[in-house]
Amino acid sequence: MSPTSERTVLTGARVVLPDGVAEDAVLTVEGRRIAGNVPGERPTFELGGHWIVPGFVDLHVHGGGGASFSSGTAEEALKVIATHRRHGTTTMVASTVTGELSDLAQQAAALSELAEQGDLAGVHFEGPFISAARCGAHDPELLRDPDPTEVRKLVDAARGTARMMTLAPELPGGLESVRMLADSGVIAAVGHTDSTYEATAQAVEAGASVATHLFNAMPALGHRAPGPVAALLEDERVTVELINDGTHLHPAALELAFHRAGADRVAFITDAMGAAGMGDGVYPLGPLEVEVRDGVARLTEGGSIAGSTLTLDEAFRRAVTVDGLPVEDAVRALSAVPARLLGVADRTGSLEAGKDADLVVLDEALSVVGVMRRGEWAVRPDAG
Repeated sequence: MSPTSERTVLTGARVVLPDGVAEDAVLTVEGRRIAGNVPGERPTFELGGHWIVPGFVDLHVHGGGGASFSSGTAEEALKVIATHRRHGTTTMVASTVTGELSDLAQQAAALSELAEQGDLAGVHFEGPFISAARCGAHDPELLRDPDPTEVRKLVDAARGTARMMTLAPELPGGLESVRMLADSGVIAAVGHTDSTYEATAQAVEAGASVATHLFNAMPALGHRAPGPVAALLEDERVTVELINDGTHLHPAALELAFHRAGADRVAFITDAMGAAGMGDGVYPLGPLEVEVRDGVARLTEGGSIAGSTLTLDEAFRRAVTVDGLPVEDAVRALSAVPARLLGVADRTGSLEAGKDADLVVLDEALSVVGVMRRGEWAVRPDAG
């Protein structure tokens, strides 16, 4: 057993476990991992009136703290990571924005170093293989069809750390690229697409397994042309991303997604850009410029919504207090589901003995007061 000094005992909180909520529980951390409880242990932190939930896992995030993953520098990437970690995200995938292929390859190479040393869970390419009709905050002049050879070059540039790529499967080369990604162990995600119901179903059959920010940047659900939304919601092989910030989705749309897909197929994401954790102002998003007003990010030219300023603690709080989700379902969407999708559920995503001690302490108002990652406090519950 490790020395007592390496053991942290958290007592008195409501702890969200895979099988439900444990009241007035004891959670013991030994080194970097969650350990079994030792009878008679003296508490390190008495957390009565608080919640302890698994560390949040963000599949889709571009920036935060005034920094961006698209900068291609470790300094900015670490600033993004630190910003979101303070808000409870202990595992994240770095998302790029449409750019020249050479620039994206360079960004992927830089981000892969952070993934190799454990700061990131991998790289997500959002664009350039997306629809001009649904490009949102991506530069339309830099879009291209998903040629499998070019798709492979980007994947290879990430040196084994590519985890996901968002593309429009209806474009020439789309289905072939989906198959290639799936065969390579990279998640093929359908998004920024003008696809039909039928073409989307074909993409899922070819191996696509994620809906990139469902409802956003795709045709609306129609009664004669159900489009990609229906195809992605109905197939049990697909995990659907939702941006729960009150801007991207009406609460009824979120309820529909949970009702049709179920809590085991929904992953909350931030899709955050550099303004997350910051105030209103003007920020870069890849090669484009974004203005944030009242917390909503829009392109300065055209006015399209440009990612979000969301952090996952806000998504959690809104899910419970506004959307009325059970705490257990909100936790699943923030932790267990994305961890499973990334293939890291054996290490994180739930509070179980032997897993990494990735956890978030929340007060009664569901505000973050503590964040632990791999047994080390990023935010101490007693700070201040």
